Amino acid sequence: MNPWLPGLAMVIAVLLALLCWLLLTQRSSGKAQLAVLQRQLEQQSLQLNNAQSETEELRAGIIGVGQRVLTLDQRVLTLESELQQLQRVCNELAEQQQALSLTDPESKIYTRAMKMVQLGADLEEIMRECELPRAEAELLFNLHQAKS
Repeated sequence: MNPWLPGLAMVIAVLLALLCWLLLTQRSSGKAQLAVLQRQLEQQSLQLNNAQSETEELRAGIIGVGQRVLTLDQRVLTLESELQQLQRVCNELAEQQQALSLTDPESKIYTRAMKMVQLGADLEEIMRECELPRAEAELLFNLHQAKS
């Protein structure tokens, strides 16, 4: 027999033992890595579920806000329409008031008295021509002087 054959067998046995140890170590480190990856996957799955829940809550909130905006927009349109109607009514009333003031005989008297004051008539003349009491004539006279 060869003298180096038992040494070679010993080296082969040590190498086989080392190889088995490496395989076992890799297998256990692979299991450890697999466990770490599984924990990370579970955490990410929880984070995904939380993000989906938050997204659903945000979506529901946005829909609610959108509905409120539409309701407010409809209210604004209604108020604008009502405002236009009120403005038309106010304009009609102003026209009616002006028409009444032109046909009201007392209004004509006061208009005539104001013109007389503007033309320089004295208090007695205004009272006589417009048939106004002294207090009203004085009031018109003083108002015109205050404007001048």
